Amino acid sequence: MTFSNMKSLLIMSVISVFASSPLHSEPLSQAIKVEAATNEAAIRSQKKIDALSEKTRQMLEQYRSAIHQTKSLQTYNKHLKDLLNSQQQEKESLQQQLQDIETTQRDIVPLLLRMLDSLDKFIQLDVPFLAEERQQRLANLKAMVVRADVTNAEKFRRILEAYQIENDYGKTIEAYRGDLELNGVKSSVDFLRLGRIALYYQRLDGSETGYWNKETKQWQVLPSDYRNAIRNGLRIARKEAAPDLLTLPIPAVEAGQ
Repeated sequence: MTFSNMKSLLIMSVISVFASSPLHSEPLSQAIKVEAATNEAAIRSQKKIDALSEKTRQMLEQYRSAIHQTKSLQTYNKHLKDLLNSQQQEKESLQQQLQDIETTQRDIVPLLLRMLDSLDKFIQLDVPFLAEERQQRLANLKAMVVRADVTNAEKFRRILEAYQIENDYGKTIEAYRGDLELNGVKSSVDFLRLGRIALYYQRLDGSETGYWNKETKQWQVLPSDYRNAIRNGLRIARKEAAPDLLTLPIPAVEAGQ
């Protein structure tokens, strides 16, 4: 047996003796119990530390979430504030518009009446073409302007439309058939209108041709030399012939204008 083995055996014998000795068994047991209690306390402490760490982590996440929600709410509140300011401005604008509309409503009725009166006088002073049609349109407008079931906007639109129709007459050539009282006798004739420059008539059989004399405000018979020119003008206006030059008398007043 070597010296080393003998030394190990001796140490083990001594430990065995101390362990089996009643004198030393009690402190050793106490030490073991203290160590076990210490280990258990350490385990419990570590569990508490782990629990506190998890709770701290959760609280930190809640805090970060609360910060994020607070920023979102602040942004949303600012948006709502801007929206409310915009709505307030829109409200004030609408109130002003309502006041303006009330003023406009008061002002537009006299305007409509003045426009109708001007249109009436214009038709009376104008060359008497399409007299029945134009007078009927004017009568319809006068009846409409006093109707409660028609808005002022619609009344204004219709009157402007009538003005536009009258304006277009000055830029067109037209042939139409109608009745004309000549020498106290009403006869059917063909009318030829050249814008507002001149208005001619011709009996259906071509036996008489004339024009409206704006100076005397009467119909005036033309020489028979103009019969073919008026006939050709009627055909051109009806698109029955190609446009061509016409030799026709033009009232001096209109030509001066």
